[in-house]
Amino acid sequence: MKKGGKKEFVVLSYEEYQAIEELMEDYMDLIDLREAKAEGQGQPSVPLDDVIKELKKG
Repeated sequence: MKKGGKKEFVVLSYEEYQAIEELMEDYMDLIDLREAKAEGQGQPSVPLDDVIKELKKG
């Protein structure tokens, strides 16, 4: 839809809107993951199996 000769609005089905919203959330999660990975670069880490064992011990 245009307003004043310029593209101004978009009409989508609710399903299309939800799909776009999910894509945006996934994209933001990916950005957060990449930032966290970059921050942890060079930091000591603990293998997941060790963490699980510690959590099970209580």
